[in-house]
Amino acid sequence: MTKYLVTGAAGFIGSAVVERLCAMGHEVVGIDNLNDYYEVSLKEARLVRAAHPHFTFIALDLADRDGMANLFAEQKFDRVIHLAAQAGVRYSIDNPMAYADSNLVGHLAILEGCRHHNIEHLVYASSSSVYGLNQKMPFDTADSVDHPISLYAATKKSNELMAHTYSHLYGVPTTGLRFFTVYGPWGRPDMALFKFTNAIIEGREIDVYNNGDMRRDFTYIDDIVEGIIRIQAVIPDKTPDWTVEAGTPATSSAPYRVYNIGHGSPVKLMDYIEALEEALGIEAKKNFMPMQPGDVYATYADTKDLFDATGYKPEVKVKEGVKAFVDWYRDYYQR
Repeated sequence: MTKYLVTGAAGFIGSAVVERLCAMGHEVVGIDNLNDYYEVSLKEARLVRAAHPHFTFIALDLADRDGMANLFAEQKFDRVIHLAAQAGVRYSIDNPMAYADSNLVGHLAILEGCRHHNIEHLVYASSSSVYGLNQKMPFDTADSVDHPISLYAATKKSNELMAHTYSHLYGVPTTGLRFFTVYGPWGRPDMALFKFTNAIIEGREIDVYNNGDMRRDFTYIDDIVEGIIRIQAVIPDKTPDWTVEAGTPATSSAPYRVYNIGHGSPVKLMDYIEALEEALGIEAKKNFMPMQPGDVYATYADTKDLFDATGYKPEVKVKEGVKAFVDWYRDYYQR
């Protein structure tokens, strides 16, 4: 039995990871601040779903430095899966301070806990948004990520840089995962699939940005969890002969790695909407709009490195995944 800390345990991905770890027989302590960025009742319901004799939940904010220090000192974790963050690209444009507190101060609190308590491996959530103005497809972890176009993306790149510093200075093994668009049952209400479903059922228009000319590397929640579980068991080692000149930004002489985690096959937004219309049996009323600030035209993950490290290969197709979400949504909201 391994003892894990999972941050963001009431979140979409975090709660699913908690379930999987407990099912594998591990001990899990989960933390979450249960903020009201979206409906708290959904977060609480996820915690009920994740309930297990090996799972302990503690309401705690990452930015609470003393609380985080005490947590690490008292619980004696073996490994950490850090998924908590203030999410949302568009929200970051109007609420930047929320991202400094959660994504920067909170990430540092996690790194400090790992440093002082000999954590075997820290796996943390980065984001495909770090690719920013990059236009070469698919996105490769060897590419530069120096031009983010939202504060959210900037904080995620900062997380990678901070992790590298701790891997280099203190030998903390860290692995960053650049998540591409994750969807599925128990998802976030601020994500397109959730908002589209709600609007279509209520007969309202859905806002389709860039006139529908967008592509996303949609990745189903079960596939994401599988990737996380596999990579947390692959602890990076030091590579003394590595150099900046011959290496890539995703590797280091320190025990540090960064991977893309996505489906590896981008889907047109209009095809995604069509899959939703089919699952609901309702045609959507569409309000075509220009591109929004902070958005990118397309995302597409090169996941070869992750596959080479773990054998991870997503399996769920969009039609299947969207239908599973709709079935869950109708059951959960009784609609």
